[in-house]
Amino acid sequence: MGGAGALLALTGSDSPLRGPLALFFLLATPATALAAALRGLDPFGRTIASLAGAVAVNMLVAQGMLAVHRWSVDGGIVAVTALSAALLVVVLLNRTGKIRSKEATTADKVA
Repeated sequence: MGGAGALLALTGSDSPLRGPLALFFLLATPATALAAALRGLDPFGRTIASLAGAVAVNMLVAQGMLAVHRWSVDGGIVAVTALSAALLVVVLLNRTGKIRSKEATTADKVA
């Protein structure tokens, strides 16, 4: 459903569903990436924190684009998608062990 909102917004469709689905996409995409990063919290706390983080990501993207005078709806959707995808990739790489923390590498050297 969120992907449909991004597709409708990026293609410039005149569908009445464009606005609600694009808004859902802009909230769900960063919220999903943040929820994956916050897996230690209980489900309700993770939901609230990830939705608040999604709003913060959207506001930071909008403010950054306005500050450099490059605001566009398409650019905002692409920027939020890129940030969310980057966060999700980092979380997935961290879970598989491909990214190691500084503490883990220091402990390996000591042992």
